[in-house]
Amino acid sequence: MTEHLNTVVQILPRAEARRPKSRRVPGVGADEVRIANGVSVMAEALIRGPMQPAPPGETRRDFLYLTTGTMGALATAVAVWPLIDSMNPSAEVTALTSVEMDIDPIAVGQRLTVKWRGNPVFISHRTAEEIAEARADDTADLPDPEPDSARVQRAEWLIVIGVCTHLGCIPLGQKASDRRGQWQGWFCPCHGSHYDTSGRIRKGPAPKNLYLPDYEFLEDAVVRIG
Repeated sequence: MTEHLNTVVQILPRAEARRPKSRRVPGVGADEVRIANGVSVMAEALIRGPMQPAPPGETRRDFLYLTTGTMGALATAVAVWPLIDSMNPSAEVTALTSVEMDIDPIAVGQRLTVKWRGNPVFISHRTAEEIAEARADDTADLPDPEPDSARVQRAEWLIVIGVCTHLGCIPLGQKASDRRGQWQGWFCPCHGSHYDTSGRIRKGPAPKNLYLPDYEFLEDAVVRIG
């Protein structure tokens, strides 16, 4: 019996020697993951059982933090709102989105330029000859086809935004001494775009006709743009 116990005692140390020893990863605590033979094992902290609920004091403290943060965000929004509201356009600026013009003083054959939303607007009191030329070219080979009747509310009055549709230059043609191009409308000297008496592009790199603003006649000689 004694010999048998001695044999068991001798075997146990050898078994312990063959058991893989776990080694701690540097910088990892006892409650964190250990590595044994390259295989991850559960952290000791997870073996201890389910997590205990937080003490009542901690829950109340978390609620206070949340409430304080929410009230702080609300106070900031209230403080910043006057600054944001001041960035909205004033009544005076909003009023400039429309312009009323008495066009009665513009004689037949004359042209007038007004400012609307920072852009020049060309008002042309067309002659009978200019109207006839514009209508005759309705069937011409137009880069941006559009009949003259679709571009005017009254045949004698053409109202267009005076910005070249190529690169945004201001075409010539508002003054009697200006060069008006091959079709006697407007001419953009920047890259040679020619417009006719209906404001349609006829030659040059501009892809579109002169744009039309929103406008309406309030009276026979009063027009509101915008």
